[in-house]
Amino acid sequence: MAGGAATGAAPLSTTRRKALAGASGWKGLLENRKVFLIAIFASLGGLYGVFSSVLGMYNFKETMGDAVTNSGKKGWLVAILELGAWVGVLMTGYFADKLSRKYTILLAVIVFCIGVIVQTTAKGPPNIFGGRFVTGLGVGSLSMAVPLYNAELAPPEVRGTRHHVRDYDSFWIDYGTNYIGGTGETQSEAAWRIPLALQLVPALILGAGILFMPFSPRWLVNQGREEEALQVLSRMRNLPADHELVQIEFLEIKAQYLFEKETSETKFPQYQDPSFSSQFKLGFHSYLSLIIDRKLLWRVAVASLTMFFQQWTGVNAILYYAPSIFESLGLTGNTISLLATGVVGIAMFLATIPAVIWIDQVGRKPVLVSGAFLMAGCHFIVAILTSLYHDSWTSHSSAGWAACAFVWLFAVGFGYSWGPCAWIIVAEIFPLSIRGKGMSIGSSSNWVVGQVTPSMLEHIGYGTFVFFGIFSFLGGCFIWFLVPETKGVSLEEMEELFGNNADLAVEDLNRLEAIHKRLGLIVDGIDAKADEESGKASHEEEKIERA
Repeated sequence: MAGGAATGAAPLSTTRRKALAGASGWKGLLENRKVFLIAIFASLGGLYGVFSSVLGMYNFKETMGDAVTNSGKKGWLVAILELGAWVGVLMTGYFADKLSRKYTILLAVIVFCIGVIVQTTAKGPPNIFGGRFVTGLGVGSLSMAVPLYNAELAPPEVRGTRHHVRDYDSFWIDYGTNYIGGTGETQSEAAWRIPLALQLVPALILGAGILFMPFSPRWLVNQGREEEALQVLSRMRNLPADHELVQIEFLEIKAQYLFEKETSETKFPQYQDPSFSSQFKLGFHSYLSLIIDRKLLWRVAVASLTMFFQQWTGVNAILYYAPSIFESLGLTGNTISLLATGVVGIAMFLATIPAVIWIDQVGRKPVLVSGAFLMAGCHFIVAILTSLYHDSWTSHSSAGWAACAFVWLFAVGFGYSWGPCAWIIVAEIFPLSIRGKGMSIGSSSNWVVGQVTPSMLEHIGYGTFVFFGIFSFLGGCFIWFLVPETKGVSLEEMEELFGNNADLAVEDLNRLEAIHKRLGLIVDGIDAKADEESGKASHEEEKIERA
């Protein structure tokens, strides 16, 4: 049997794990190099951002006609990917639990590549619409499966540090290919087909490489493959399998799994056989429990509203329609607007570096709240400048560049905060047995903005920035007042953080305690003694620092 109290070592406890845990931030990454490298690799997916600049290319406009020039149709041309992503996210919960997080990523890559091929070979709007919907299925699935996979591989002290490698270099690909054949009537079809095709490169690398990556240890425990889970934890932590820290983390995972399993057996004894019908009904009731169970509904609300506010900061409006936005701010010429759009990508990429360093030291809430208020301020300033000079940018070029600078500052604010951190929150707050399903519902609210943005820019102008500014501010308030801090909390300790223990039935409390004792995670007096020793150590450290 893998792990357990019968290892002959000292009693194991959650408090002891915290005392043994490594550093966070950069130091934590160095101590967990394998986890970090796998997270970076798994975050490869595709250069999703290429389409924003392709929209403004002369030959693409000529080929697609009013699908690009009509603001309503242009909105749907962008939003069809988000619609596909929404469907993809909802489907991924089932596949992540059934196939594994690892093979779900592979399946999403295959779907993504099919969609990209259809887009690249497109002869007209129907091909682009269809290709982008299929691509969206893959994008949505990856957007949920990858954070879930990364979160379940990482120890609590560096779980937030594994930021997402995004498509910030895609703008520069568009900027280069924009010159193929010229930027006007002579422009070649290759100018937009090449960047669309290049989306395949990172996707294929991910698809091939994921086959050599480990399974999630939490998924393995869920499948009864305990020895394999223990070996994965051992390799990821670079510690022997019988090391105290590895044993504690393994037992925490197993305790949570056993609690969910025994609770399921108690609530739904009629659906425990392995038949398809019973498993389908059990899965249905798992989804249903997310809505009818008040404790779980709160987690769904936190996940869904976090992703909702992430999108309504206006980030996709900036990414998809940046060339149009910069032209509306007074930058003339497609090449200049593409160049300004590239700066957005650089700003977002560089801003992720502080997130890597501090997210597990500062915490999720300060990062998200500060980022939301910074983005809100940028939106309001751009709105003011646009309202004053929207019909006279040519004679007020400095005001136009100032507005662009605040768009870039917005990109910085998003890059260090809501870009990586919103996904971290969604990936870490759900119990093991419903984590995939919970993430699928929470993440689905992330794909809702693209269709309305062109019409907003056309009809309400600077009001678009006021609108997104208000939602950015509301998002910061939501995190500040309603979302608990999850820094350094193990995925199995989220039960207590979200207040579930206060509402659990007595039998559930007894069941959880019995499981912990059975596994050796709780021994009378051990946690209290560890807390006392930890307090003494902290007091001594404070005395040394003051001296």
